[in-house]
Amino acid sequence: MSAGSHPPAASLPGPVQLARTRVAGIVYDRAEEIAEQGSTAILTQIPGYAGRDSEFRADVHDQVARLCRTGLGALLDHRRVTATDLAHTRRAAVRRARSGLPLADYITAFRLGQQTFWKHLIAHAGDSPAAREATLSLVLPLTRYCDLISTEATQAYLDFQQHHPGEAGRDEHDLVEALLGGTLPERGPLPAAAAAHGIGPAPGERFVVIAATVLDSSERSTHSATEAPQIVSSALARTGVNGHRTLAVARDTEIVAVAGLGRAAAGELCTRLRRTRDTLFAEGITTGFGISTVVTGVEQLPRGRQEAVSALDLLPDSGGVLALPELTPFRYLVLSSDETARGLVDPRIARALADDQAKGGVLADTIRAFIAADTNLREAADALRIHHNTAKYRLRRIQQLTGRNIRTVTDLVELLVAIELRQAPAPGPPERRAVPPDTPAPPPAPRVPPRRPPRVSPPSVLGGIFRSGPTYRWWAVVIKDTRWAPNPAPRVAAP
Repeated sequence: MSAGSHPPAASLPGPVQLARTRVAGIVYDRAEEIAEQGSTAILTQIPGYAGRDSEFRADVHDQVARLCRTGLGALLDHRRVTATDLAHTRRAAVRRARSGLPLADYITAFRLGQQTFWKHLIAHAGDSPAAREATLSLVLPLTRYCDLISTEATQAYLDFQQHHPGEAGRDEHDLVEALLGGTLPERGPLPAAAAAHGIGPAPGERFVVIAATVLDSSERSTHSATEAPQIVSSALARTGVNGHRTLAVARDTEIVAVAGLGRAAAGELCTRLRRTRDTLFAEGITTGFGISTVVTGVEQLPRGRQEAVSALDLLPDSGGVLALPELTPFRYLVLSSDETARGLVDPRIARALADDQAKGGVLADTIRAFIAADTNLREAADALRIHHNTAKYRLRRIQQLTGRNIRTVTDLVELLVAIELRQAPAPGPPERRAVPPDTPAPPPAPRVPPRRPPRVSPPSVLGGIFRSGPTYRWWAVVIKDTRWAPNPAPRVAAP
Protein backbone atom coordinates (compact mmCIF):
# COMPACT_ATOMS: atom_id res chain seq x y z
CA MET A 1 0.00 0.00 0.00
CA SER A 2 1.42 3.33 -0.95
CA ALA A 3 0.44 6.90 -1.50
CA GLY A 4 -0.60 5.83 -4.95
CA SER A 5 -3.07 3.25 -3.64
CA HIS A 6 -5.36 5.81 -2.01
CA PRO A 7 -6.37 9.40 -2.82
CA PRO A 8 -3.26 11.58 -2.62
CA ALA A 9 -3.26 14.03 0.26
CA ALA A 10 -3.13 16.95 -2.17
CA SER A 11 -6.42 15.82 -3.79
CA LEU A 12 -8.37 15.99 -0.52
CA PRO A 13 -9.61 19.21 1.12
CA GLY A 14 -7.71 20.32 4.18
CA PRO A 15 -10.41 19.38 6.72
CA VAL A 16 -10.72 15.92 5.14
CA GLN A 17 -6.97 15.39 5.30
CA LEU A 18 -6.97 16.27 9.00
CA ALA A 19 -9.94 14.00 9.68
CA ARG A 20 -8.33 11.15 7.75
CA THR A 21 -5.15 11.40 9.80
CA ARG A 22 -7.14 11.67 13.02
CA VAL A 23 -9.23 8.57 12.35
CA ALA A 24 -6.26 6.45 11.24
CA GLY A 25 -4.23 7.61 14.24
CA ILE A 26 -6.98 6.79 16.74
CA VAL A 27 -7.46 3.28 15.36
CA TYR A 28 -3.67 2.76 15.25
CA ASP A 29 -3.42 3.65 18.94
CA ARG A 30 -6.20 1.16 19.74
CA ALA A 31 -4.47 -1.78 18.03
CA GLU A 32 -4.17 -3.68 21.31
CA GLU A 33 -7.88 -3.23 22.02
CA ILE A 34 -8.74 -4.43 18.51
CA ALA A 35 -6.40 -7.40 18.97
CA GLU A 36 -8.02 -8.33 22.26
CA GLN A 37 -11.54 -8.32 20.79
CA GLY A 38 -10.48 -9.92 17.52
CA SER A 39 -8.47 -12.73 19.09
CA THR A 40 -11.29 -13.45 21.55
CA ALA A 41 -13.75 -13.83 18.67
CA ILE A 42 -11.30 -16.08 16.81
CA LEU A 43 -10.58 -18.34 19.78
CA THR A 44 -14.22 -18.75 20.73
CA GLN A 45 -15.93 -19.02 17.32
CA ILE A 46 -13.49 -21.15 15.27
CA PRO A 47 -13.20 -24.86 16.21
CA GLY A 48 -9.58 -25.16 15.14
CA TYR A 49 -8.55 -22.40 17.56
CA ALA A 50 -10.43 -23.78 20.57
CA GLY A 51 -8.54 -25.47 23.39
CA ARG A 52 -5.14 -24.03 22.42
CA ASP A 53 -2.44 -23.24 24.98
CA SER A 54 -1.56 -19.77 26.27
CA GLU A 55 1.41 -19.40 23.92
CA PHE A 56 -0.81 -20.03 20.88
CA ARG A 57 -3.43 -17.54 22.12
CA ALA A 58 -0.77 -14.90 22.73
CA ASP A 59 0.55 -15.47 19.23
CA VAL A 60 -2.92 -14.89 17.73
CA HIS A 61 -3.31 -11.67 19.74
CA ASP A 62 0.10 -10.44 18.59
CA GLN A 63 -0.64 -11.18 14.94
CA VAL A 64 -3.92 -9.23 14.96
CA ALA A 65 -2.21 -6.23 16.60
CA ARG A 66 0.67 -6.34 14.11
CA LEU A 67 -1.67 -6.45 11.12
CA CYS A 68 -3.51 -3.36 12.38
CA ARG A 69 -0.34 -1.37 12.97
CA THR A 70 1.29 -2.41 9.69
CA GLY A 71 -1.57 -1.28 7.45
CA LEU A 72 -2.38 1.94 9.28
CA GLY A 73 1.29 2.78 9.80
CA ALA A 74 2.00 2.54 6.09
CA LEU A 75 -1.05 4.68 5.32
CA LEU A 76 -0.06 7.38 7.83
CA ASP A 77 3.49 7.41 6.45
CA HIS A 78 2.30 7.46 2.81
CA ARG A 79 4.55 4.58 1.90
CA ARG A 80 4.33 1.15 0.31
CA VAL A 81 4.00 -1.99 2.39
CA THR A 82 7.32 -3.82 1.99
CA ALA A 83 8.37 -7.45 2.17
CA THR A 84 9.74 -6.74 5.64
CA ASP A 85 6.31 -5.52 6.74
CA LEU A 86 4.69 -8.75 5.57
CA ALA A 87 7.36 -11.09 6.95
CA HIS A 88 5.51 -11.55 10.24
CA THR A 89 2.35 -12.55 8.34
CA ARG A 90 4.19 -15.29 6.44
CA ARG A 91 5.90 -16.52 9.61
CA ALA A 92 2.56 -16.70 11.44
CA ALA A 93 1.06 -18.65 8.52
CA VAL A 94 3.89 -21.19 8.75
CA ARG A 95 3.30 -21.57 12.48
CA ARG A 96 -0.43 -22.16 11.91
CA ALA A 97 0.26 -24.75 9.23
CA ARG A 98 2.84 -26.46 11.46
CA SER A 99 0.32 -26.61 14.32
CA GLY A 100 -2.10 -28.54 12.11
CA LEU A 101 -4.68 -25.75 11.88
CA PRO A 102 -6.98 -26.31 8.87
CA LEU A 103 -6.64 -23.72 6.11
CA ALA A 104 -10.38 -22.99 6.19
CA ASP A 105 -10.13 -22.06 9.88
CA TYR A 106 -7.11 -19.86 9.20
CA ILE A 107 -8.96 -17.94 6.48
CA THR A 108 -11.99 -17.56 8.75
CA ALA A 109 -9.74 -16.09 11.44
CA PHE A 110 -8.61 -13.40 9.00
CA ARG A 111 -12.25 -12.56 8.26
CA LEU A 112 -13.13 -12.19 11.95
CA GLY A 113 -10.07 -10.06 12.63
CA GLN A 114 -10.93 -7.74 9.73
CA GLN A 115 -14.54 -7.42 10.90
CA THR A 116 -13.30 -6.22 14.31
CA PHE A 117 -10.97 -3.75 12.62
CA TRP A 118 -13.71 -2.22 10.46
CA LYS A 119 -16.08 -1.90 13.43
CA HIS A 120 -13.51 0.16 15.32
CA LEU A 121 -12.78 2.30 12.26
CA ILE A 122 -16.47 3.20 11.88
CA ALA A 123 -16.92 3.74 15.61
CA HIS A 124 -14.16 6.35 15.78
CA ALA A 125 -14.80 8.06 12.44
CA GLY A 126 -17.18 10.76 13.68
CA ASP A 127 -20.37 12.20 12.17
CA SER A 128 -19.13 15.36 10.50
CA PRO A 129 -19.14 15.57 6.68
CA ALA A 130 -15.33 15.77 6.67
CA ALA A 131 -15.08 12.69 8.88
CA ARG A 132 -17.44 10.70 6.67
CA GLU A 133 -15.51 11.66 3.54
CA ALA A 134 -12.22 10.83 5.26
CA THR A 135 -13.54 7.41 6.25
CA LEU A 136 -14.65 6.71 2.69
CA SER A 137 -11.18 7.66 1.43
CA LEU A 138 -9.70 4.99 3.72
CA VAL A 139 -11.88 2.17 2.41
CA LEU A 140 -10.01 1.50 -0.85
CA PRO A 141 -6.41 1.38 0.48
CA LEU A 142 -7.34 -0.59 3.59
CA THR A 143 -9.38 -3.08 1.56
CA ARG A 144 -6.41 -3.60 -0.75
CA TYR A 145 -4.19 -4.12 2.29
CA CYS A 146 -6.56 -6.72 3.73
CA ASP A 147 -6.60 -8.56 0.40
CA LEU A 148 -2.81 -8.42 0.24
CA ILE A 149 -2.17 -9.89 3.68
CA SER A 150 -4.84 -12.57 3.19
CA THR A 151 -3.19 -13.62 -0.07
CA GLU A 152 0.31 -13.62 1.43
CA ALA A 153 -0.80 -15.64 4.45
CA THR A 154 -2.67 -18.21 2.35
CA GLN A 155 0.27 -18.60 -0.04
CA ALA A 156 2.73 -19.09 2.82
CA TYR A 157 0.42 -21.67 4.41
CA LEU A 158 0.12 -23.63 1.15
CA ASP A 159 3.85 -23.39 0.45
CA PHE A 160 4.61 -24.91 3.82
CA GLN A 161 2.15 -27.73 3.28
CA GLN A 162 3.64 -28.46 -0.13
CA HIS A 163 7.27 -28.52 0.96
CA HIS A 164 7.08 -29.92 4.46
CA PRO A 165 8.21 -33.56 4.48
CA GLY A 166 5.17 -34.74 6.39
CA GLU A 167 2.63 -32.96 4.21
CA ALA A 168 1.61 -32.97 0.56
CA GLY A 169 5.22 -32.28 -0.48
CA ARG A 170 6.21 -35.91 0.07
CA ASP A 171 6.13 -36.51 -3.69
CA GLU A 172 8.49 -33.58 -4.26
CA HIS A 173 10.99 -35.02 -1.78
CA ASP A 174 10.86 -38.43 -3.42
CA LEU A 175 11.22 -36.82 -6.83
CA VAL A 176 14.30 -34.85 -5.79
CA GLU A 177 15.91 -37.99 -4.39
CA ALA A 178 15.33 -39.75 -7.71
CA LEU A 179 16.57 -36.87 -9.85
CA LEU A 180 19.73 -36.37 -7.83
CA GLY A 181 20.36 -40.06 -8.39
CA GLY A 182 20.21 -39.43 -12.15
CA THR A 183 16.86 -41.11 -12.84
CA LEU A 184 13.28 -40.08 -13.52
CA PRO A 185 10.69 -42.71 -12.53
CA GLU A 186 8.38 -43.80 -15.32
CA ARG A 187 5.44 -44.88 -13.17
CA GLY A 188 3.51 -43.66 -10.17
CA PRO A 189 2.86 -40.04 -9.16
CA LEU A 190 6.44 -38.81 -9.64
CA PRO A 191 6.37 -38.34 -13.46
CA ALA A 192 3.33 -36.08 -13.09
CA ALA A 193 5.05 -34.14 -10.31
CA ALA A 194 8.12 -33.70 -12.51
CA ALA A 195 6.03 -32.49 -15.46
CA ALA A 196 4.36 -29.93 -13.18
CA HIS A 197 7.83 -28.44 -12.59
CA GLY A 198 8.87 -28.50 -16.25
CA ILE A 199 11.11 -31.56 -15.83
CA GLY A 200 10.86 -34.31 -18.42
CA PRO A 201 12.87 -37.14 -19.99
CA ALA A 202 13.19 -35.55 -23.42
CA PRO A 203 16.76 -35.40 -24.79
CA GLY A 204 18.34 -31.97 -24.56
CA GLU A 205 16.38 -30.83 -21.49
CA ARG A 206 18.42 -28.15 -19.70
CA PHE A 207 18.62 -27.81 -15.91
CA VAL A 208 20.56 -26.11 -13.17
CA VAL A 209 20.84 -27.31 -9.60
CA ILE A 210 20.78 -24.87 -6.66
CA ALA A 211 22.27 -25.73 -3.29
CA ALA A 212 21.19 -23.33 -0.55
CA THR A 213 21.84 -22.95 3.14
CA VAL A 214 20.47 -20.77 5.92
CA LEU A 215 23.26 -18.98 7.74
CA ASP A 216 23.27 -17.88 11.34
CA SER A 217 21.10 -14.76 11.55
CA SER A 218 19.83 -15.13 15.10
CA GLU A 219 20.66 -11.55 16.01
CA ARG A 220 18.15 -10.02 13.61
CA SER A 221 15.70 -12.81 12.75
CA THR A 222 12.66 -14.14 14.57
CA HIS A 223 12.55 -17.34 12.50
CA SER A 224 13.23 -20.60 14.26
CA ALA A 225 15.88 -22.99 13.01
CA THR A 226 13.18 -25.28 11.61
CA GLU A 227 11.04 -22.56 9.99
CA ALA A 228 13.76 -20.78 8.03
CA PRO A 229 14.70 -23.68 5.69
CA GLN A 230 11.04 -24.18 4.80
CA ILE A 231 10.63 -20.48 4.01
CA VAL A 232 13.75 -20.52 1.83
CA SER A 233 12.54 -23.65 0.05
CA SER A 234 9.19 -21.99 -0.67
CA ALA A 235 10.93 -18.86 -1.97
CA LEU A 236 13.08 -20.94 -4.32
CA ALA A 237 10.00 -22.78 -5.54
CA ARG A 238 8.52 -19.44 -6.64
CA THR A 239 11.67 -18.59 -8.61
CA GLY A 240 11.35 -20.08 -12.07
CA VAL A 241 11.91 -19.05 -15.68
CA ASN A 242 10.16 -21.66 -17.77
CA GLY A 243 6.59 -20.98 -16.71
CA HIS A 244 6.76 -23.63 -13.99
CA ARG A 245 7.61 -23.60 -10.31
CA THR A 246 11.14 -24.65 -9.41
CA LEU A 247 11.34 -28.02 -7.68
CA ALA A 248 12.75 -27.17 -4.23
CA VAL A 249 12.82 -29.13 -0.99
CA ALA A 250 14.44 -28.79 2.41
CA ARG A 251 16.30 -31.95 3.40
CA ASP A 252 17.32 -31.64 7.05
CA THR A 253 19.71 -28.65 7.03
CA GLU A 254 20.22 -28.80 3.24
CA ILE A 255 18.03 -27.04 0.70
CA VAL A 256 18.16 -28.35 -2.86
CA ALA A 257 16.37 -27.10 -5.96
CA VAL A 258 16.24 -28.33 -9.54
CA ALA A 259 15.19 -25.72 -12.08
CA GLY A 260 14.20 -26.54 -15.63
CA LEU A 261 15.37 -23.76 -17.96
CA GLY A 262 13.29 -24.51 -21.04
CA ARG A 263 14.37 -21.90 -23.58
CA ALA A 264 15.40 -19.34 -20.99
CA ALA A 265 19.00 -18.34 -20.38
CA ALA A 266 20.71 -19.36 -17.17
CA GLY A 267 21.57 -15.71 -16.51
CA GLU A 268 17.89 -14.84 -16.18
CA LEU A 269 17.43 -17.46 -13.47
CA CYS A 270 20.57 -16.27 -11.66
CA THR A 271 19.23 -12.71 -11.64
CA ARG A 272 15.93 -13.86 -10.14
CA LEU A 273 17.73 -15.94 -7.52
CA ARG A 274 19.68 -12.87 -6.45
CA ARG A 275 16.41 -10.97 -6.03
CA THR A 276 15.02 -13.89 -4.01
CA ARG A 277 18.03 -13.82 -1.72
CA ASP A 278 17.65 -10.06 -1.23
CA THR A 279 13.98 -10.52 -0.34
CA LEU A 280 14.82 -13.22 2.19
CA PHE A 281 17.53 -11.02 3.68
CA ALA A 282 14.97 -8.24 4.12
CA GLU A 283 12.83 -10.71 6.05
CA GLY A 284 15.71 -11.51 8.40
CA ILE A 285 16.97 -14.71 6.73
CA THR A 286 20.60 -14.72 5.58
CA THR A 287 21.24 -17.34 2.91
CA GLY A 288 23.89 -18.63 0.56
CA PHE A 289 23.06 -19.95 -2.92
CA GLY A 290 25.41 -22.08 -5.03
CA ILE A 291 24.29 -22.50 -8.65
CA SER A 292 25.62 -25.24 -10.94
CA THR A 293 26.50 -24.96 -14.60
CA VAL A 294 23.80 -25.85 -17.10
CA VAL A 295 23.47 -29.64 -17.35
CA THR A 296 21.71 -31.48 -20.15
CA GLY A 297 19.55 -34.47 -19.34
CA VAL A 298 18.38 -35.96 -16.06
CA GLU A 299 21.38 -38.27 -15.94
CA GLN A 300 23.66 -35.22 -15.50
CA LEU A 301 21.82 -33.89 -12.43
CA PRO A 302 24.12 -35.69 -9.92
CA ARG A 303 27.05 -33.77 -11.42
CA GLY A 304 25.01 -30.57 -11.20
CA ARG A 305 24.41 -31.14 -7.50
CA GLN A 306 28.13 -31.61 -6.89
CA GLU A 307 28.85 -28.37 -8.72
CA ALA A 308 26.20 -26.48 -6.76
CA VAL A 309 27.60 -27.72 -3.45
CA SER A 310 31.12 -26.77 -4.54
CA ALA A 311 29.93 -23.28 -5.44
CA LEU A 312 28.16 -22.99 -2.08
CA ASP A 313 31.37 -23.95 -0.28
CA LEU A 314 33.17 -21.03 -1.95
CA LEU A 315 30.88 -18.44 -0.37
CA PRO A 316 31.90 -16.47 2.72
CA ASP A 317 30.19 -16.74 6.08
CA SER A 318 28.07 -13.71 5.16
CA GLY A 319 26.40 -15.67 2.34
CA GLY A 320 25.72 -14.49 -1.18
CA VAL A 321 25.11 -16.04 -4.58
CA LEU A 322 27.84 -17.80 -6.55
CA ALA A 323 26.58 -18.66 -10.03
CA LEU A 324 28.91 -20.92 -12.01
CA PRO A 325 27.20 -20.09 -15.35
CA GLU A 326 28.44 -16.51 -14.93
CA LEU A 327 32.07 -17.41 -14.22
CA THR A 328 34.93 -17.89 -16.63
CA PRO A 329 37.18 -20.93 -16.09
CA PHE A 330 39.97 -18.57 -15.09
CA ARG A 331 37.84 -16.86 -12.44
CA TYR A 332 36.63 -20.18 -11.05
CA LEU A 333 40.18 -21.52 -10.76
CA VAL A 334 41.21 -18.39 -8.87
CA LEU A 335 38.26 -18.59 -6.50
CA SER A 336 38.77 -22.29 -5.82
CA SER A 337 42.54 -22.02 -5.35
CA ASP A 338 44.24 -23.12 -2.15
CA GLU A 339 47.37 -22.12 -0.27
CA THR A 340 49.46 -24.27 -2.61
CA ALA A 341 48.57 -22.00 -5.53
CA ARG A 342 49.58 -18.95 -3.52
CA GLY A 343 52.81 -20.64 -2.52
CA LEU A 344 53.70 -21.14 -6.19
CA VAL A 345 53.76 -17.39 -6.84
CA ASP A 346 57.31 -16.15 -7.45
CA PRO A 347 58.56 -14.38 -4.28
CA ARG A 348 59.66 -11.36 -6.33
CA ILE A 349 56.14 -10.96 -7.70
CA ALA A 350 54.60 -11.52 -4.28
CA ARG A 351 56.80 -8.85 -2.69
CA ALA A 352 56.14 -6.37 -5.48
CA LEU A 353 52.37 -6.86 -5.22
CA ALA A 354 52.45 -6.57 -1.42
CA ASP A 355 54.36 -3.26 -1.64
CA ASP A 356 52.03 -2.05 -4.38
CA GLN A 357 48.94 -2.92 -2.34
CA ALA A 358 50.31 -0.95 0.60
CA LYS A 359 50.68 2.07 -1.71
CA GLY A 360 47.20 1.85 -3.20
CA GLY A 361 47.52 -0.91 -5.82
CA VAL A 362 48.19 1.34 -8.82
CA LEU A 363 50.55 -1.15 -10.48
CA ALA A 364 48.03 -4.01 -10.21
CA ASP A 365 45.32 -1.73 -11.60
CA THR A 366 47.58 -0.85 -14.51
CA ILE A 367 48.14 -4.51 -15.35
CA ARG A 368 44.38 -5.17 -15.31
CA ALA A 369 43.68 -2.16 -17.50
CA PHE A 370 46.50 -3.17 -19.88
CA ILE A 371 44.97 -6.64 -20.31
CA ALA A 372 41.42 -5.28 -20.60
CA ALA A 373 42.65 -3.01 -23.41
CA ASP A 374 44.19 -5.97 -25.29
CA THR A 375 47.69 -4.68 -24.41
CA ASN A 376 46.98 -1.33 -26.02
CA LEU A 377 48.90 1.12 -23.85
CA ARG A 378 47.01 4.25 -24.87
CA GLU A 379 43.60 2.67 -24.29
CA ALA A 380 44.76 1.44 -20.88
CA ALA A 381 45.96 4.94 -19.98
CA ASP A 382 42.65 6.42 -21.10
CA ALA A 383 40.75 3.90 -18.96
CA LEU A 384 42.85 4.86 -15.94
CA ARG A 385 42.62 8.58 -16.79
CA ILE A 386 46.36 9.03 -16.74
CA HIS A 387 48.92 10.18 -19.32
CA HIS A 388 50.22 7.40 -21.53
CA ASN A 389 53.76 8.17 -20.39
CA THR A 390 52.67 7.53 -16.82
CA ALA A 391 51.21 4.18 -17.87
CA LYS A 392 54.43 3.37 -19.72
CA TYR A 393 56.46 4.19 -16.62
CA ARG A 394 54.26 1.97 -14.45
CA LEU A 395 54.60 -1.00 -16.79
CA ARG A 396 58.36 -0.52 -16.95
CA ARG A 397 58.41 -0.37 -13.16
CA ILE A 398 56.47 -3.63 -12.95
CA GLN A 399 59.01 -5.32 -15.19
CA GLN A 400 61.87 -4.05 -13.03
CA LEU A 401 60.29 -5.21 -9.78
CA THR A 402 59.06 -8.63 -10.96
CA GLY A 403 61.57 -9.59 -13.66
CA ARG A 404 58.69 -10.37 -16.02
CA ASN A 405 58.20 -9.14 -19.58
CA ILE A 406 54.65 -7.85 -20.01
CA ARG A 407 54.92 -8.25 -23.79
CA THR A 408 55.02 -12.04 -23.52
CA VAL A 409 51.80 -13.92 -22.93
CA THR A 410 53.28 -16.35 -20.39
CA ASP A 411 54.69 -13.62 -18.14
CA LEU A 412 51.57 -11.48 -18.45
CA VAL A 413 49.31 -14.38 -17.46
CA GLU A 414 51.58 -15.19 -14.52
CA LEU A 415 51.30 -11.60 -13.30
CA LEU A 416 47.53 -11.59 -13.68
CA VAL A 417 47.17 -14.88 -11.79
CA ALA A 418 49.29 -13.54 -8.95
CA ILE A 419 47.23 -10.35 -8.82
CA GLU A 420 43.91 -12.23 -8.75
CA LEU A 421 45.14 -14.70 -6.14
CA ARG A 422 46.09 -11.79 -3.94
CA GLN A 423 42.70 -10.15 -4.59
CA ALA A 424 40.76 -13.26 -3.52
CA PRO A 425 40.79 -13.84 0.25
CA ALA A 426 42.69 -16.85 1.49
CA PRO A 427 40.60 -20.04 1.60
CA GLY A 428 38.93 -20.90 4.87
CA PRO A 429 37.70 -24.30 6.04
CA PRO A 430 36.73 -26.69 3.23
CA GLU A 431 33.04 -26.33 4.01
CA ARG A 432 33.01 -22.53 3.75
CA ARG A 433 35.77 -20.84 1.81
CA ALA A 434 35.96 -17.07 1.85
CA VAL A 435 35.34 -15.35 -1.46
CA PRO A 436 33.49 -12.17 -2.31
CA PRO A 437 29.68 -12.71 -2.44
CA ASP A 438 27.85 -12.46 -5.75
CA THR A 439 31.15 -12.82 -7.61
CA PRO A 440 30.80 -11.57 -11.20
CA ALA A 441 32.29 -13.36 -14.15
CA PRO A 442 34.78 -10.73 -15.38
CA PRO A 443 37.80 -9.60 -13.33
CA PRO A 444 37.29 -6.54 -11.15
CA ALA A 445 37.30 -3.26 -13.01
CA PRO A 446 40.49 -1.21 -12.67
CA ARG A 447 40.49 1.21 -9.79
CA VAL A 448 40.98 4.76 -11.00
CA PRO A 449 43.33 6.54 -8.60
CA PRO A 450 42.49 10.15 -7.86
CA ARG A 451 44.66 12.77 -9.42
CA ARG A 452 46.67 14.71 -6.94
CA PRO A 453 46.85 18.48 -7.38
CA PRO A 454 50.23 20.06 -8.11
CA ARG A 455 52.10 21.54 -5.21
CA VAL A 456 52.64 24.80 -7.09
CA SER A 457 51.08 26.48 -10.08
CA PRO A 458 51.98 24.55 -13.22
CA PRO A 459 54.71 26.19 -15.31
CA SER A 460 54.44 26.85 -18.98
CA VAL A 461 57.44 24.76 -19.97
CA LEU A 462 58.58 21.18 -19.32
CA GLY A 463 61.86 22.06 -17.66
CA GLY A 464 64.54 24.71 -17.67
CA ILE A 465 64.41 28.06 -15.93
CA PHE A 466 61.22 29.99 -15.47
CA ARG A 467 59.98 32.70 -13.16
CA SER A 468 57.95 31.82 -10.04
CA GLY A 469 57.29 34.91 -7.91
CA PRO A 470 60.36 37.02 -7.22
CA THR A 471 62.86 34.26 -8.02
CA TYR A 472 63.78 31.88 -10.81
CA ARG A 473 63.73 28.11 -10.30
CA TRP A 474 64.83 24.93 -11.99
CA TRP A 475 61.95 22.54 -12.64
CA ALA A 476 61.64 19.04 -14.02
CA VAL A 477 58.86 16.52 -14.58
CA VAL A 478 58.78 13.59 -12.16
CA ILE A 479 56.93 10.95 -14.15
CA LYS A 480 56.35 8.46 -11.32
CA ASP A 481 54.30 10.98 -9.32
CA THR A 482 52.64 12.56 -12.39
CA ARG A 483 53.09 16.02 -10.92
CA TRP A 484 55.46 18.97 -11.01
CA ALA A 485 58.20 18.88 -8.38
CA PRO A 486 61.06 21.32 -7.69
CA ASN A 487 64.57 20.36 -8.66
CA PRO A 488 67.10 20.69 -5.84
CA ALA A 489 69.11 23.08 -8.01
CA PRO A 490 69.97 26.33 -6.19
CA ARG A 491 67.99 29.47 -6.74
CA VAL A 492 69.38 32.20 -8.95
CA ALA A 493 68.83 35.88 -8.53
CA ALA A 494 66.23 37.59 -10.67
CA PRO A 495 67.77 39.72 -13.43
